[in-house]
Amino acid sequence: MTLDFLGTLQRSHYCGDLRSSNSGETVTLMGWVNGRRDHGGLIFLDLRDRTGITQVVIDQESSPEAHAKAEAARPEFVVAVTGKIRERGEGLKNPKMPTGDIELVATSLLLLNDAKTPPFPIADDGPITNEEIRLKYRYLDLRRPELQKNFLLRHKVTRAIRDFLSDNGFLEIETPLLTRSTPEGARDYLVPSRVHPGHFFALPQSPQIFKQLLMVSGFDRYFQIARCFRDEDLRADRQPDFTQIDLEVSFPQMATIFATAEGFLHAAFSAAGITLPAEPFIQMTYDQAIVKYGIDKPDMRLPAMVDLTETLTPELRETLKIEAALPVLGFTIPQVGEMSGTARKALLAEIRATFGDSGLDMLDVARLRTNATFVPLAEAIDGKLSLEMSIFNGSSHSTEDLGIVITPKLGTPAMWNYDPQWIYKRVGALRLELAKKYADKHKLFEQTGTAADFKFLWVTDFPMYEWNEEAKTWDAAHHPFTSPHEEDIKSGALVNDKGSVRALAYDVVLNGTELGSGSIRIHRKDVQAEIFRSLGMGDEEAHQRFGFFLDALEYGTPPHGGIALGLDRIVMILAGASSLREVIAFPKTAKAIDLMVDAPTTVSDEQLRALSLKTVVRS
Repeated sequence: MTLDFLGTLQRSHYCGDLRSSNSGETVTLMGWVNGRRDHGGLIFLDLRDRTGITQVVIDQESSPEAHAKAEAARPEFVVAVTGKIRERGEGLKNPKMPTGDIELVATSLLLLNDAKTPPFPIADDGPITNEEIRLKYRYLDLRRPELQKNFLLRHKVTRAIRDFLSDNGFLEIETPLLTRSTPEGARDYLVPSRVHPGHFFALPQSPQIFKQLLMVSGFDRYFQIARCFRDEDLRADRQPDFTQIDLEVSFPQMATIFATAEGFLHAAFSAAGITLPAEPFIQMTYDQAIVKYGIDKPDMRLPAMVDLTETLTPELRETLKIEAALPVLGFTIPQVGEMSGTARKALLAEIRATFGDSGLDMLDVARLRTNATFVPLAEAIDGKLSLEMSIFNGSSHSTEDLGIVITPKLGTPAMWNYDPQWIYKRVGALRLELAKKYADKHKLFEQTGTAADFKFLWVTDFPMYEWNEEAKTWDAAHHPFTSPHEEDIKSGALVNDKGSVRALAYDVVLNGTELGSGSIRIHRKDVQAEIFRSLGMGDEEAHQRFGFFLDALEYGTPPHGGIALGLDRIVMILAGASSLREVIAFPKTAKAIDLMVDAPTTVSDEQLRALSLKTVVRS
């Protein structure tokens, strides 16, 4: 088989753009053979590029040379076809294809390159179960229509966000990728310096300090579609290198940041064909989120938890052997359907096996009103659960719903000494597990492509510090540049009662996924130095690590704040994907390996010597 050269031939159209209005036009298409059907004197090629597919007809009688080449063509061959567009005959149109009303009658065909048989089908849009094969041959995986669609969506979303921010006075400014190690909550990726032996750059976990310095510089409104790097354990919604929408504003209130982020999210979703409601996103404090949902990133598609403690009379507590000090919490999973007694017992055993060793005791797992074992309890709490269902889920309690009531085991209140919200977090975790278990029944997680699928909210007033039980220290819960509430500074709580200090920090959450975090920053040197000291960092260490930043705060730093949202996560949710790997062009595996290029890898002794390094492999 002889392959052709492209020469001076140019593509006139993309495959997915042709319609009946193009009938009679002579066009040139270029792309990959998606499929081939040989009918003897007629050969049909489905020609594919990133926009779609056009059916090509090669007639042996009218175009013998093109027909001979079409006989040699196979799936994934690269070809160029010139010919005339015509309407398909009656009964031959394909309503499932945008180009299904027309076909290209070829007059010439160039075979520009051949192709080995791919390790998985490109034309088939079904799932490929072996993800390692997909990642090893990622350049082929990316040809598949499903992924091509994802990256067209990513482009549209990114462009919409960039345009919105630019139109609202933000300047796009790039910050360095080679910087110094700073505390951001994860391990840094370090880059050794050849010029300065024994010294290292760090890849940025975020542009945090630089964007604050841009506020010192007077740029007022900054944004960046920023590449960031974190050396942390991976999961479906994490990658070692990722992209975030990063912004900072001078002289803001929190409402300024919220309005900006909501604005570009509206633009992003609009680019995906979804119009979000005009109302501002719901807001709740961290404490409210924990008490009602048991988690700081609530999934608002599910009914909230209900505090049933005051519903139980002393007599009922005594009957059920519940200590007076212990809380009682309940929640419902909607539309689980009828459940036999055997199924209820099996579920109860499963829940106890999973959560019982952490201090939870199950009182009731049944459809309320009908549970014979705990009828008094069911009667006592059913009305309250029904009320909560109507508020949070828009429907009253139904016998199709699964009702769960939980109290801690005896002797567990001691756990509250270091985490008073422990019980809410454990019950919240159970709520999510059961919601996933019955997802195929309640359908709350299914996407219909409408705004109703997406439940946004802001979570505010996060704890400023979190207790490190292992180190017996208070650590920064967000990052040490986050401003505490003014009253907590004035009251001395930074020193005397760190557990009570609330930060001017906020997260935007969508369907149980944290899209981004932000805060109002510290803009005064005295406050910043005090925060460093409160974290156990002496003045000398603080100056060594952040002297340049502390110095900058002395030169008229304006009040400022910002936020960073994960672009990858936004696109993942809009695409209905289950992993970031579906919307990142060249992702890593869960073990942080790039299977396609085989990275990370060892380097030569010569390269190590140039960097004054040697490696020691731990056993």
